[in-house]
Amino acid sequence: MSCPSTTSGRGTGGAVTTRADVAVRGVRLAAPVRRTGGAGPSDDGHVVLGGLAAAVPVRPDSPYLVRGGRLLLEELGAVTDLGVDVVPVQRPRFYDLSTADGVPYEKIARLHGRDVLATTVVQTCARYAPDQRCRFCAVEASLEAGDTVAVKTPAALAEVAEAAVRLDGVKHVVMTTGTSTAPDRGARHLARCVRAVQRAVPGLPVQVQCEPPADLAAIGELREAGATSIGIHVESLDEAVRRRWTPGKASVPLSAYRAAWAEAVRVFGRNRVSTYLLVGLGEDADELAAGAAELVAMGVYPFVVPFRPLAGTLAVDVDGAAAPDPAVLEDVTRRVADLLRAAGMRGADQGAGCAACGACSVLQDLGA
Repeated sequence: MSCPSTTSGRGTGGAVTTRADVAVRGVRLAAPVRRTGGAGPSDDGHVVLGGLAAAVPVRPDSPYLVRGGRLLLEELGAVTDLGVDVVPVQRPRFYDLSTADGVPYEKIARLHGRDVLATTVVQTCARYAPDQRCRFCAVEASLEAGDTVAVKTPAALAEVAEAAVRLDGVKHVVMTTGTSTAPDRGARHLARCVRAVQRAVPGLPVQVQCEPPADLAAIGELREAGATSIGIHVESLDEAVRRRWTPGKASVPLSAYRAAWAEAVRVFGRNRVSTYLLVGLGEDADELAAGAAELVAMGVYPFVVPFRPLAGTLAVDVDGAAAPDPAVLEDVTRRVADLLRAAGMRGADQGAGCAACGACSVLQDLGA
């Protein structure tokens, strides 16, 4: 598949190509803030790359490296300065604190990107049995490793959020959850957590993320609790891909996702609803772009992110799966960025959450 060579959006052709390549092939650098384990999308280091937040795989075999605050490319014994500044995100001060009962704050919530507080409010998932688990997900692995706690209480999250804003200038919060067996799929605990954070830091933007609740009224409860935006993540609109990669979630029909997205747009507003679309799961690029067009028409932001194999997942341990071709990632991302710009939808306008941060995608490099 060929990639466009013309400039598209804010990024130049070469800069976007480099960003897509780094998103897949990673970089050699020391990253004080890293995300490992969890729901993905990858083990990564958090940096500011060319002035934009970026979460990039930290890989010792990458041809890219950082030296003297610059991104370099090492090929055939030659090292080229690519003219891109790289500043690693520094370890936040709130990591040094603990709750009154001795739980370190970083086991309750983590810094993502350069100014996002992220937490999984329930670290277990009803779909984590091997025949149901999303093959790219290791949400319970970090719990088994002792890196987090199973259930984050609203009070603890409020305490951490206040400290993260005061000490480290956090600008918004992402709250996701493992899926529960209850009809709300975990949304109501999310709502309790949002209310507590809003009491502690009034007006702090919060994105919530969950599966489509069987009772769509739960979406309105999340908005009433003070959530700014919502992510309802489908990963793929291709039924065969869903059955292969997300067998448990695939039991929820796409019609239920569409109903949840429509209700979320009604409640939260256009471009305050998002969903992940993963590039590299085997979905045809034309079909992926067509699905993104459907989402944009609904007012839903398709957050296009590369699949990157995550240690401890079935994709790695069983499948030996590989990341996508960077050229395919660039091509798909450019197409989706064109759709978003034509619709006047920018990730930054989500107000809070993954698309507002943009670090895991190349879309922000294209002005989307």
